[in-house]
Amino acid sequence: MVYLLYISVVMKMHNLHKISDEELVNLLTKDNQKAFTEIYNRYALNLADFAISKLNQVEDAQDIIHDLFIKLWEGRRSLIITANLKTYLFTLVRYKVIDKIRHNITRREYASTAQRIADYFDHGTNQQLEVRELNLLLQNSLKEMPPRVQQIYQLSRHQHHSVAEIAKSLNISTQTVKNQLSKALKHLKKSIGNVIIIIAILINNSL
Repeated sequence: MVYLLYISVVMKMHNLHKISDEELVNLLTKDNQKAFTEIYNRYALNLADFAISKLNQVEDAQDIIHDLFIKLWEGRRSLIITANLKTYLFTLVRYKVIDKIRHNITRREYASTAQRIADYFDHGTNQQLEVRELNLLLQNSLKEMPPRVQQIYQLSRHQHHSVAEIAKSLNISTQTVKNQLSKALKHLKKSIGNVIIIIAILINNSL
């Protein structure tokens, strides 16, 4: 009887594409790498398509799926899925997409604010001086950050290097690059708020 049970388990291990999601999750919690691979093969492409459809950025979508499956494997032993596996994975991707959109909005806010400064102070010597003062405010904000964060930010925003290119040139992981860029953007967001207030004051004074 025990031998037959063993044979049944072995057969399932070699035919994972035929077993249910629930059984795959059960195997995954027991450190079964083949079960993890089967889950990846079963859902990764559809999850990536979903992320791409929301972000319109292939690289960002790939990063989301990559991070999701890394965390799925790392947290396998404590994995608790109350719904079905498909719903669970798509829900995780949905939240990650929302976080990425928020992150991208921060970037757009920075670019939009910089353009508003340039548009408003486009004429006149005094206005140009004020533009330089506002740019100095942003530069000073950058200088408040650690040197490595400044370097990564400059490579990304001013030299337009990709995350992968920065990671390779600095010999660090892509995740480290992302973390440092996130720190830089959070810090600059405070400065952006100050700049918007300054613009409002200057506009009101000119009326």
